[in-house]
Amino acid sequence: MDHHPCLYTQTHMDGDLGKLVFVTALILLHFGKYVGSDEPQVPCYFIFGDSLVDGGNNNHLETKWKANYLPYGIDFPQGYTGRFTNGRTSADIIGQFLGIDDFIPSYAIATIDQFSKGVNYASGGGGIQEESGHHNGDRVSLDRQLLNHNSTVSSLSRVAKNTTILKECIYVVNIGSNDYINNYLMVGKYYNTGQIYSKDQYAEVLTQQYSQQLRTLYNLGGRKIALFGLSHIGCIPYMLKRFSTNGKPCVGWINDVIDAFNYKLKALVDELNKDKSDARFTFINTAGILFAQGVFNEIYVYMIFFSERALQSPPCCQLTGDWACTLKSVPCPIRSLSVYFDAIHPTELSNMAIATRAYKAVLPTDAYPYDIYHLTKV
Repeated sequence: MDHHPCLYTQTHMDGDLGKLVFVTALILLHFGKYVGSDEPQVPCYFIFGDSLVDGGNNNHLETKWKANYLPYGIDFPQGYTGRFTNGRTSADIIGQFLGIDDFIPSYAIATIDQFSKGVNYASGGGGIQEESGHHNGDRVSLDRQLLNHNSTVSSLSRVAKNTTILKECIYVVNIGSNDYINNYLMVGKYYNTGQIYSKDQYAEVLTQQYSQQLRTLYNLGGRKIALFGLSHIGCIPYMLKRFSTNGKPCVGWINDVIDAFNYKLKALVDELNKDKSDARFTFINTAGILFAQGVFNEIYVYMIFFSERALQSPPCCQLTGDWACTLKSVPCPIRSLSVYFDAIHPTELSNMAIATRAYKAVLPTDAYPYDIYHLTKV
């Protein structure tokens, strides 16, 4: 692990923007350490997940889960592409760390010629469970994403006659948030899981289904698979508006619900690595990366985290409805001083924090048992 003295500082600014604890320039410096390798570190890179890593698969669906309009993409090189943030997603940034020249294309627009370098299957609103997110229209669940990947692998097999290269590729899976935000925590006419299951029971239901889906990915050739844990969604503006925090910065009981899933997901990583001895699954601790755990004043490392006060900062964009940015509205002028772009999704800076420490762990708790850099080596 690289260490550098005096790179961790605590910055307090006035007003709503003054609730972050970070040094933006240091993240950019840390980011620059890993970009620009002459050759890609892996032959291909596949992305599965939800709106946190969607690259545009929802653009042509009949759905309200869309972000293909300004101000989304205001800081992205290609403009508004369907990414639910102002710039790059964490998956985009990890791809750059891996030395991949271009952003991985969405399955909806990818060509057979592009399949061999990787595909992004992620879909806003999609979940581990098929039903999650259905109240807002179509979305591509993880089961359907795996069917799409099966089609990709079949196409590669017909063209290349050799798919063993898939075992050397990196697979990122970032999904599960909608199984809570737009299922378990949305008790009413659309969903009843929150009435049926305790937090531990629901976490068990999800991880059992997730386990089968990941075994399907293994059967399709995946061997180096990074599973992103869920963020503390009890801290997002959408949840702060819906539920009482009882005077705390976040809705604590919701974060307890999320922790129950993350605990089981980390245990699932151990189980899969034991069952599939030729595979390498790893857990990325998104909640631990984004939110401060303990006191780090004496740790001199490249680091970014957000204080509890920062979690109360408003979304960067004006909202229409519960969570989405208003069409063509003007967002906050300095996006690097916001944790959230809309009421659910992180800004590019937050995505950089996640991607940087997922790729090269700063703390032992960031990734288990490998960060993505070491995942490319095993």
